[in-house]
Amino acid sequence: MLHTKSLPTDRRNTIALYVLWAAVAAVLLFCRAAFAEDERLVSVTDHEGKTVKVPAEPSRVVSLAPSITEIVYALDRSDKLVGATRFSNYPEAAGRLPRVGSYVHLDIEKIVALEPDLCIAIKDGNPVRTVRRLERLGIPVFAIHPMEIDAVIRSIRDIGKLLGADREASGLIVDMQTRMAAVDEKIAAVSGRPSVFFQIGVSPIVSAGDGTFIDELIERAGGVNAAGKHSGYPRFTREEVLMMAPDVMILTSMERQKVFDDVLREWRRWENLPAVREERIHMVDSDLYDRPSPRLIDGLEELAALLHPDVFNTQSPDSP
Repeated sequence: MLHTKSLPTDRRNTIALYVLWAAVAAVLLFCRAAFAEDERLVSVTDHEGKTVKVPAEPSRVVSLAPSITEIVYALDRSDKLVGATRFSNYPEAAGRLPRVGSYVHLDIEKIVALEPDLCIAIKDGNPVRTVRRLERLGIPVFAIHPMEIDAVIRSIRDIGKLLGADREASGLIVDMQTRMAAVDEKIAAVSGRPSVFFQIGVSPIVSAGDGTFIDELIERAGGVNAAGKHSGYPRFTREEVLMMAPDVMILTSMERQKVFDDVLREWRRWENLPAVREERIHMVDSDLYDRPSPRLIDGLEELAALLHPDVFNTQSPDSP
C-alpha cells in the first residue's frame, strides 16, 4: 500500500489529482453509455394512453394480429417482421412468417425466442395479461385500438412512425381517404337505401350490429343495417331474419364455396324474402370487412357496388 503522507506535498497533490481525474472519467464514461442507450430508445404514447419506450429504429418486430401484419406489409416494412400470429395470410408472403400462436392465445415462449425489439399489439383482442408479461420480460409493446375506420387510419400513421415509414403511411392514408371520398360522393346521390342483413355466422346465425366495422361499412356504402338496433355481434333465429325482410343479404365465410352452397340453398327456400326474390344474396371475403387493415376500403367499395350496382356499374364478387 502506498502511504502518501511519506511523499512530498507536490507528489501527494499529483496522485490526488490523478485519482480525481480517474473518478471523473469513470463517471463520464458511465453517463456516455447511459446517454447512448437512451438515444437508442424513444418514448411514445400508444392507443391505451400508455407511455412506451421503443427502439428509435426497430429491426425485429412481432405482429400480434393479422391486421397489424397487413399494415406493416402495406407500409413496405415487412423486412422488419420476424413473427406473426396465426391467420396472418395476407399478402401471401405473410404466410411464411414464424407463428406465435393466435392473437387471442399468444405463445410467450415463441415470441421471446424470436428476440423481438418491439411487439405491436391490438387492444381489442390480445389478452392484457399476456401483453403485461411481455413487458415484464423487457419487450416493449405498442398497442393500437382500431374500432372504426378513422382509428384504423390513426393506427397506420402511428405504426408508420414506429417503423420509419412516415412517407409510406401518408401515401397510404391519402389513397384510402381519396377512395372513401369517391364512394361518399356517389352515395350522396342515391335515392334509396336498401336494408342489409350481414351474416357472419352460420350456426347459430350471427350478424354485426352497432359499433362494428361492418355496421360502419354498411352505412357508408349506402345501406341500412338490419341488425343495427343491436350492439356487437347479435344472434338471430331464422324466423327473426325472415321478419326483418332484408333487401340484400351478405354472407361471409373463410370456407367460401362449401358454406356458401349450403347457406344459399337454405335461404332460397324462402321465395318471399326480398333478397331472395330479387336475387340479391352475395358471398364476400370476410377479411375485407372485419379486419382493421387498409383492405377495409376494398370492402367498402365492394359493398357499395353490391348495394348500388346501377351507380357503381360493377359485377358482384360471385358473378361469373
